Amino acid sequence: MNTMLYLKKTLFCALAITLFNSSVSSAAEKQKANCLNVPPEGFRALFNGKDLSGWIGMNFHQIKGGPAAFRKMDAEAQKKILDKNWKDVLEHWSVDKGELVNDGHGVYLTTAEDFGDFELRLDYKTVAKADSGIYLRGVPQVQIWDTTEAGGKWKIKANLGSGGLYNNKGEGKLPLVHADKPFGQWNHLQIIMKGENVTVYLNDKLVVDNKKMDNYFEKDKPIYKTGPIQLQTHGGEIRFRDVFLKKI
Repeated sequence: MNTMLYLKKTLFCALAITLFNSSVSSAAEKQKANCLNVPPEGFRALFNGKDLSGWIGMNFHQIKGGPAAFRKMDAEAQKKILDKNWKDVLEHWSVDKGELVNDGHGVYLTTAEDFGDFELRLDYKTVAKADSGIYLRGVPQVQIWDTTEAGGKWKIKANLGSGGLYNNKGEGKLPLVHADKPFGQWNHLQIIMKGENVTVYLNDKLVVDNKKMDNYFEKDKPIYKTGPIQLQTHGGEIRFRDVFLKKI
């Protein structure tokens, strides 16, 4: 085979391999994107991967009396709060490549629908010094935070990990094990709520084992029978994806 023919064949093969790898990579990326926010059997997607349909903005901490007080307001008063909060949502929440993104500020993204007993699954990814959480029936919270010493919160037990019912007075407040992944990686939460009790798995490790959740807003009363799911924001960017719920 002469040198020129050999070079032509070599270049042709190299180009073919490059195109093949590019095609495989593109197909894999497309398949991954298509799988985002598609719920497993028996679950529904609370986030559709495209926009904020089905969500409102709410921070019950800003309302004296919390969720119970908001429910007692007349429709006009509620609408005034919700309209103001929605403007805040649009400023601080966005959708990027099938992911819910918050810049670390603003009211909490809140389901427009209330839920009783459920299993909630979601993935989250956050950054250093961020502090977040998942509110259940509008009550804080399954804790998410920076668990490193540099995060500055070891004095309040951040070193023990995320996933605990941080606003509990007793059992369930602190996670059973540290299960957080390093920054830049996705964490998976599985939360099961039945009655007053909550079980939490973080990255498939049991961190809360069927513990009663305290009512943060009305400490002398049991937790509400129904309420919204809220994605708390504070201190740094956090991303959510694959937010799935199954009623029990």
